[in-house]
Amino acid sequence: MIGEHDYALRSVWTGNRGTGTSGYRDYDRAVTISIDGKPELTASSDKPFRGDPAKWNPEDLLLAALSECHLLSYLHACVQVGVVVVSYADDATGRMVEDGRGGGAFTEVVLRPRVTVTDPAMIPAATAAHAQAREWCFIANSVNFPVRHEPTVVVAEVSDARAAGPA
Repeated sequence: MIGEHDYALRSVWTGNRGTGTSGYRDYDRAVTISIDGKPELTASSDKPFRGDPAKWNPEDLLLAALSECHLLSYLHACVQVGVVVVSYADDATGRMVEDGRGGGAFTEVVLRPRVTVTDPAMIPAATAAHAQAREWCFIANSVNFPVRHEPTVVVAEVSDARAAGPA
């Protein structure tokens, strides 16, 4: 289905310590992000920017969006070519470089998915499906920096494949 999809959320700054933004050190970077019908997400800026390292920051969320989008696109690509995936985990990394003028930009993200399939004959198609997933990923298609993939595909142990259930 071709179409347009709109998304909406509410971000509320909750870090007013009583004097607002009277000075750079005078306010907390706390934010609550909400979407109707979903749990609230508490966020902040990254620690180097006076944020709370225990909370999600925009950079974390961008990396998470890229990783999840690839994962979901990849699973769909595997179904399309008959690859049975029983496990997928991604150890994604991203690099952001400050520009010295108060801004900066991501320069790259590397996704490192480790995929487990049920049959050794599926490994070539499972590996190739990452390219299709890259083409389908809405988020990767929306950024202006490289999103690289360093996938590993392995075959499930017999007991792992049984635990996955019938095909």
